[in-house]
Amino acid sequence: MMRRVIALLCALMAGPAIADTPWTLVKSYPHDSAAFTEGLFLADGALYESTGLEGQSEIRKVDLKTGKVLERRILDRPYFGEGIVNWGDRLVSLTWRHRRGFVWTLKDFKPIGDFRYEGEGWGLTQDGHSLIMSDGSDQLRFLDPDTLSEQRRINVTWQGRPLDRLNELEWVKGEIWANIWYDSRIARIDPATGKVIDFLDVAPLLKAAKVTDREAVANGIAYDAKADRLFVTGKNWPKLFEIRVKR
Repeated sequence: MMRRVIALLCALMAGPAIADTPWTLVKSYPHDSAAFTEGLFLADGALYESTGLEGQSEIRKVDLKTGKVLERRILDRPYFGEGIVNWGDRLVSLTWRHRRGFVWTLKDFKPIGDFRYEGEGWGLTQDGHSLIMSDGSDQLRFLDPDTLSEQRRINVTWQGRPLDRLNELEWVKGEIWANIWYDSRIARIDPATGKVIDFLDVAPLLKAAKVTDREAVANGIAYDAKADRLFVTGKNWPKLFEIRVKR
C-alpha cells in the first residue's frame, strides 16, 4: 500500500505527461554560428532572420542553400533585435526591452515606420489576418497588421496549466508553433483556445549542431507553405535543419 501511495505522489509531483510529435531529419544547411537567432521566416525561397544582442542585432536576407547573407540592416544601439515577420511588401520587427518595433521594406530593409507596445518583444508570426506576438509570458497578442495596435490576447496552456517563456513563433498549417526559451520543445498551439495540442522535441538537433553553450538554445522556426517544408535552428547554431513531421 505504502509503495502505491509513494508512486502516486511521485507521479503528481512530476506534473502532466509530455506528448511528442514525431519527426525525421531531411537535410542540414549551413547557418552562421555568429547569429544569435531571434526571428526566422521563409518568403519567396529566401530565408529572413533577425539576430539579437546589443550592438550585434541585425535583420538579414539569407540564401537558404549556402547560408550567405544577401542583404542586411544593422540595428542601432541600444536595441536588442527580436522577432520578425513579413506582411505584404513590409517587414515588421520587435526589440526586446525598449517597447519599440520597426517597419521596413521587405525588398531592401529601408525604414518606413515604427510603433510602440507595452512589455517586452519576443517572437512574431502571422496567420494571414493578424500579426501574432509573444512577450516571454504565457500570453500571445494579436495585432492589426496595418495599425499594429493590439486586437486581443490568448492564454497558452498545457493540460490546464499556463505555459510561459514562449519565444520565436511560426504559423504552420493553422497552428501557432512556438519555441520555449531554455527548452528543446516546440509547442503546437491551437490559436482559437490557446491550448497546446502537442510538443515537438528537437533535442537531437542540439547534439547534431554540436553546441554546448547554455545560451545556444533552440530558437527559429520557418515554414515553407508552398513546398510543405519545415526548418528549425537555434542561437549560434552552425546548422539549419529541414525536418519532416509525421502526423
